[in-house]
Amino acid sequence: MNSVMQAAAGLGQQDEANALIRLRDRLASRGVNAELRDNNTALMVHRPEPGLPVWVFVGYGGAYYSWQSAEQRHPVDDVEGAANVLAEYIAK
Repeated sequence: MNSVMQAAAGLGQQDEANALIRLRDRLASRGVNAELRDNNTALMVHRPEPGLPVWVFVGYGGAYYSWQSAEQRHPVDDVEGAANVLAEYIAK
């Protein structure tokens, strides 16, 4: 991989990290506990009741938040909607 490709990959990773940070902040405003993990490549969303957390990633070329083994997803350009869907999802 040449230096231009490495720089582009790093920029993509930063965009994904920023998307996760925005989602974490939006969830926090709803009282949902979520924390960035693995060098900001994943968001661990805690359930309000005891249970396993939900891991959220940015996938599909940076276009979607995805969780539940990518069975659930929401566009990254709709952070508000993604926070709403995730808050409902973890409340089940």
